[in-house]
Amino acid sequence: MNKVRLGIIGVGGMGSGHAGEVLGKKVNRCELTAVCDINPVQLRKYDDPVKKFEDSRALIRSGTVDAVLIATPHYGHTTIGIDALKQGLHVLVEKPISVHKADCERLIAAHKNKKQVFAAMFNQRTDPHYKKVRQLVQGGDLGPIRRVNWIITDWFRTEFYYASGTWRATWAGEGGGVLLNQCPHNLDLFQWICGMPSRVRGFCGLGKHHRIEVEDEVTAYFEYPNGATGVFVTTTGEAPGSNRLEIAGENGRIVAEGGCVQFRRNEMPMTKFSREVKAAFATPEVWNIDIPVRGYGGQHLEIKQNFVDAILDGAPLVAPAREGIRSVELANAMLFSSLTGKTVDLPLNGKVYEKTLKQLIRKSKVVKKKSAGPAEDISKSWR
Repeated sequence: MNKVRLGIIGVGGMGSGHAGEVLGKKVNRCELTAVCDINPVQLRKYDDPVKKFEDSRALIRSGTVDAVLIATPHYGHTTIGIDALKQGLHVLVEKPISVHKADCERLIAAHKNKKQVFAAMFNQRTDPHYKKVRQLVQGGDLGPIRRVNWIITDWFRTEFYYASGTWRATWAGEGGGVLLNQCPHNLDLFQWICGMPSRVRGFCGLGKHHRIEVEDEVTAYFEYPNGATGVFVTTTGEAPGSNRLEIAGENGRIVAEGGCVQFRRNEMPMTKFSREVKAAFATPEVWNIDIPVRGYGGQHLEIKQNFVDAILDGAPLVAPAREGIRSVELANAMLFSSLTGKTVDLPLNGKVYEKTLKQLIRKSKVVKKKSAGPAEDISKSWR
């Protein structure tokens, strides 16, 4: 194979942008050969020789594609992904890879053939500033983490945005709010850089700023196995918002904000300084280092190119899909903690959370309006 024949399933939103980049020859050695959408109107944008389907199962079994990019509403990621993997196709799935941990486990379990490339659209992993922060943390320059805080409140959304689709911001249609729609990127980066916490306490405002049934404001507290703590704050109801990631470690503090990275590096690790220096109010001398990073990386285009290169050349993936379970688990844990009013120990029991989510689905506005069925029916419509 010297070219990947790609099918895109779901071309009403993000999928149409992905299709445009492939049709525009921006992804090397990749050809768009098929598209699928349950809304036939969305298919009219595509001319022959691109094949058009209204059923994902038909596209997957058509013989016209080597790989699929899944860009449907969230619940379809699991069912379609499992079907595509079982049929031997390479799969690139939009974020989140599934709505809840139990579905993530089902999707990942379907990836039995390791020759199949299975990737996730975590495009912010391509940002130079986040890559540099990860290098400093994972490489040991910062030393053991003491504290991490991320205020990510520049995801502002209007009432019009939420009214643009009956599936949006509903338990049955989307499975959650800001944690499942906007913040999978940030939660992925959080664990990619700092690792997974061992305990989570979440406080979620359901429809606090919008006429929606899911969370649009979240404050969560994390505890890590080494005793470090974390705070994660997000909302779609704050303007102007902030995006500030701050990580404190033995060797100083890193701040990523506005596309810039600053490292205030202690000349002596703080614990060593505290134990050895004979002075009551002394603090370690610091070096103020502005890390020279620019731009925002290749984003969605780079992830698609990496997917193709992995298929054709065996290139390592920027974002393996199996790592996507971690951001979903963090989101689920925050919601579950808030709903139960209790601290949640990780790993989260995925089946217990799934049961709780199904109870919310039964009360969902999507179900009440009968504009679509419960979550299971929505996912079936995308098969």
